[in-house]
Amino acid sequence: QVQLVESGGGLVQPGGSLRLSCAASGSIYTIYTMGWYRQAPGEQRELVASITSLGNTNYADSVKGRFTISRDDAKNTVYLQMNSLKPGDTATYYCNADLMRCTDFEVVTYWGKGTMVTVSS
Repeated sequence: QVQLVESGGGLVQPGGSLRLSCAASGSIYTIYTMGWYRQAPGEQRELVASITSLGNTNYADSVKGRFTISRDDAKNTVYLQMNSLKPGDTATYYCNADLMRCTDFEVVTYWGKGTMVTVSS
């Protein structure tokens, strides 16, 4: 059994900052790419940022220069530092991870249940 649990969401004023965390636990052999996605009401889920096991990062154009993704492999955790937040960043943020399970050595993509971020004055 593998679980991804996000934390750190909340209400913040425009221009403010939040740091999201996502911890993976369970029968994990190794984690490859980890990422953050978001979904606003009535919209499709979109990639925000991703980071490979080598530390290579990729960002959506809308968050470049404002958001930073990082990971701590010792803790099986991925972070998303969000600065200069805008009302348009309001969404439910989901983390995902491509990982190999130690039970069967299958590579599977897992998702967290999401954490809500609201940017409003």
